[in-house]
Amino acid sequence: DDPSARSSSVAHQSEHVFSACGIPVLAPASIQEYLDLGLHGWAMSRYSGCWVALKTTADTVESSASVLVDADRVAIRLPEDFVLPPDGVHLRWPDPQLVQERRMHEFKVYAAIAYAHANGLNRLVFDSARPRLGIVACGKAYLDVRQALDDLGIDERVAADIGLRLYKVAMPWPLEAEGVRQFAEGLEEILVVEEKRQIIEYQLKEQLYNWREDVRPRVVGKFADCDEWMPGFERPARSAPPAAATAPRTGAAAKVGAHGHWLLPPTGELTPAIVARAIAARIARFHTSPAIRERLAFLEAKEAVLARPRLAVLRTPWFCSGCPHNQSTKVPEGSCAVAGVGCHLMAVWMGRSTATIAQMGGEGVNWLGAAGHSGTRHIFANMGDGTYYHSGLLAIRAAVSAQVNITYKILYNDAVAMTGGQPVDGPITVPQITRQLAAEGVGRIVVLAEDPGHYPRDAGFAPGVQLRPREDLDAAQRELREIAGVTALVYDQTCAAEKRRRRKRGSYPDPALRVFINEQVCEGCGDCSAKSNCLSVVPVETEFGRKRAIDQFSCNKDLSCVAGFCPSIVTVEGGALRRGRSIASQAGGFGELPEPALPGLTAPWSIVIAGVGGTGVITIGALIGMAAHIEGKGVSVLDMTGLAQKGGAVMSHVRIAERQDALHAVRIATGEANLLLGCDLIVAVSDDARSTTRDGVTRAIVNTGQAITGDFVRNPDFPFPLATLKSQVTDAVGEGAADFVDASRLAALLTGHSIAANTFMLGYAWQKGLVPVSVEALLRAIELNGVGVADNHQAFLWGRRAAAEPDRVERLAASAEPEIPAHRLSQGVDESIARRRDYLVGYQGDACARRYTDLVERVRRAERAVAAGSTALTEAAARGWFRLLARKDAYEVARLYTDGEFERALRATFEGDFRLRFHLAVPQWGPVDPHSGEPRKRRYGPWMMPILRVLARLRFLRDTPFDPFGRSAERRLERAMISEYEATVETLLEGLSKATLDTAAEIMRLPESVRGYGPIRQRNADAARKRQRELVAAMRAPTSKPEAVEVA
Repeated sequence: DDPSARSSSVAHQSEHVFSACGIPVLAPASIQEYLDLGLHGWAMSRYSGCWVALKTTADTVESSASVLVDADRVAIRLPEDFVLPPDGVHLRWPDPQLVQERRMHEFKVYAAIAYAHANGLNRLVFDSARPRLGIVACGKAYLDVRQALDDLGIDERVAADIGLRLYKVAMPWPLEAEGVRQFAEGLEEILVVEEKRQIIEYQLKEQLYNWREDVRPRVVGKFADCDEWMPGFERPARSAPPAAATAPRTGAAAKVGAHGHWLLPPTGELTPAIVARAIAARIARFHTSPAIRERLAFLEAKEAVLARPRLAVLRTPWFCSGCPHNQSTKVPEGSCAVAGVGCHLMAVWMGRSTATIAQMGGEGVNWLGAAGHSGTRHIFANMGDGTYYHSGLLAIRAAVSAQVNITYKILYNDAVAMTGGQPVDGPITVPQITRQLAAEGVGRIVVLAEDPGHYPRDAGFAPGVQLRPREDLDAAQRELREIAGVTALVYDQTCAAEKRRRRKRGSYPDPALRVFINEQVCEGCGDCSAKSNCLSVVPVETEFGRKRAIDQFSCNKDLSCVAGFCPSIVTVEGGALRRGRSIASQAGGFGELPEPALPGLTAPWSIVIAGVGGTGVITIGALIGMAAHIEGKGVSVLDMTGLAQKGGAVMSHVRIAERQDALHAVRIATGEANLLLGCDLIVAVSDDARSTTRDGVTRAIVNTGQAITGDFVRNPDFPFPLATLKSQVTDAVGEGAADFVDASRLAALLTGHSIAANTFMLGYAWQKGLVPVSVEALLRAIELNGVGVADNHQAFLWGRRAAAEPDRVERLAASAEPEIPAHRLSQGVDESIARRRDYLVGYQGDACARRYTDLVERVRRAERAVAAGSTALTEAAARGWFRLLARKDAYEVARLYTDGEFERALRATFEGDFRLRFHLAVPQWGPVDPHSGEPRKRRYGPWMMPILRVLARLRFLRDTPFDPFGRSAERRLERAMISEYEATVETLLEGLSKATLDTAAEIMRLPESVRGYGPIRQRNADAARKRQRELVAAMRAPTSKPEAVEVA
């Protein structure tokens, strides 16, 4: 069950279904109990003849722990006082239905209850000589109760003194009555703590119903002192608790609906904080303490802090780099789609006109009911190959029967991608899918393949199937949506993550082919990101604006970014990636590092590791867990992933104690983290991470390296608010309790690659004395992991050095950092102007540079006249005017390919023999895509480089009657904008005042938003002109300042 629906389409609760089917339910609370109750489950099934359910929840099934595997640990005892029927309880043949039913309800369920009683599956954990309140809990909720009691300062001794009794239920249905009777005797009240809807509470009330009123304890659970089925009415009580116990609560504690106040909510999942409030409320009539008051006050204060509005950057799950979903889930303009299960779900938040989800096998079925009433003629439905084989064909069959207009897009990616790349069940191929679809009555079927050529002529496709390249996706969908009835598009491309796994194993082709972006030619328009939807296209901040680069280590060679309408993108054939140079040989002077004082374990030590899915965050938790296990300590590790392994937020909760039984809930409680190890700054300030922190308790070690989010793919100007996020960390843990280190940069420079950043962070935290296991155990855990052992040992050591001698490590790293002039940002307006003037000299000579400086200096003089000391307007003009003058026409693109900088960048990234392929579109002569309006790109070989050298030398033809490119629409647009800008500046300077200075500066910077080539540049120019008209109107009527708009 996934009670909070972290990675499911439904917030599950299965016990009610099992009880309806007569299936006993066992609810393990820990990994150890998976083993113990698993053995009992088999034995119970053999004894009783029942199917037996073993409930697994996310917090348990996604955790690991140190466990005992002694075969004799579980002693199976069969009931001696239960009489089985002479013919037994098991299946036989013939076995009529009513005979089965009688055997179930008269023997089998009761045999299971007898087994539970004989083996003491439900047990009393601790008791009191004067019991007043009994607490019943099972599964994960039991661990939440134990953690809540710890947080309230209630150990077994205090519990005995104040009258608490705790009963742990391992079989929530059917509830064994004799154990309940022994537990309930002498109690005034029973609190039932269970996830979701009541299952134990109802059985408990039924079993106690006929007790005499003077001995029957009150039972509360989901509700406290109001009746569940009579909203607003308080239930009469023999001794009503004081008002403090039932007073309305505020914040997240107030779960108010039609039925009044929930004591324990039936939605989402329980936490120790929720349970602590409930326990405190029920014992308030006979006990309180400073620890309880302090805990409740802290929870209220923490919730208030988390509820405050703040700048929040979310690390939303995203498709992997090179994932086929990046392309296959697109729909043509004017169409919409419904999402599928698994990775398909992520299309919902990517602006792809995709909405609604259904269960596996229900894809598109909601359209059957909506089709006749929506006013929409046709939709697309996404489905994976695993879903298709499992049950998706039933949905398609239903659509054929209903005769609705729908196109099923079946992604054949050759793996169950979300859960680790398992092979799809059953023998299934693309040709088989097409034949089955045709046999079911699907009309037109199109197959789009990454490599159509790998199919032989006799591949066995259904008659009439079209086999086309994946680049035809938009055209094929436009064709299919016009066809009445059910159609299908099968998209054939292997899962990117699975390709990567197979390439590492040598079982999948790994072409010597990579994408590279010429940073100087790149305009930063973001079209490559828009076309590819890929997180391996990353931003690079330069003096001349934000550019793009390919993260070669995360790139999966899908090459979709090549479709970006930009001449800066080339492909490199042959050669190999040049790994960064490790400077381990220069580390000899460090010597032995001091041993830190490690934390004692008088109380469990809790570590939250926060980072990005797919970068090794889970591995860091596993390494710490294994190190603790090696040392014989108690340990639990909870991996909170959900969809997050796809580039979203991932957290590991690691808890270490002297003994395993000292650990209760695997999830770290509110405010109880001792260390926040932020491998990613964005995830480190998420509500889930900040909720675990507390001033005076938590130390934070946070990586300030900037890893992009999915927002950057959709917004090329998406800012990374580094200072704000660092401030939020400091606010969460307190001044002086946070260390910020750019581990991504340091790891790359010191070890040769940034992949080791998380291990670097672990070494840093250990050297700070914040990881309570020995260095020997951690290094041994790295060895046992068996991946990149030497590299990870080095990264761990460099992390330790950075913690011990940060200045020295920084100097050493800086000495290895390549000097790229454009990456150094100007330190003032004068430098900014000078660098742009020098660029324009190389661009078109001294005359062009003088034209630039003349206008900028006029702006500077005008600004000084109205606002002495201000440089904002001058800076705006320096940047905006440069952007227009240094337009990247064919001559400039050629110059930036042949001036030596591009070749130096290539050689710094690749080694060996390689060839370049250019991907260019020539608007005047190339074909145009009828739907996008963009000229189609073509591939050109290395022979283009000599042509580019000649073209670069011909730049003297620019803006002359002999310029063969000067008559194009793009060149005419650029010349017009230059003239417009000069006229606009003159107008602005004539009416310049302090009141108009800010608006004038925004107008002068608008050319910076006019980026890209061809149609991309035209769209951005149109947006900039529209924005300028709005700003000019605002200057004339300053009381109506226009809202900012996003420029594509």
